[in-house]
Amino acid sequence: MCLGFPGLIERLELHDATVDVGGTKRQVSTIFLGDTVGVGDWVMVHAGFAMAKMDEDEAKETLKFLLEVTSDDDEPK
Repeated sequence: MCLGFPGLIERLELHDATVDVGGTKRQVSTIFLGDTVGVGDWVMVHAGFAMAKMDEDEAKETLKFLLEVTSDDDEPK
């Protein structure tokens, strides 16, 4: 199973981007999206690549869900 996380592009130089994924900064390539994205856009990130541009509301809702299901809050202590 593959899992991608929504991230917000904070910096972009050619096809190298710094993306904020739930508060964690990631270096990703936007080569698959060409010139269709820019700073301030939300993208789906998988394996170091921005795979798709996302609507902001969809990205925030998806990120919230993924962070909830991957949290350690329900793990036995």
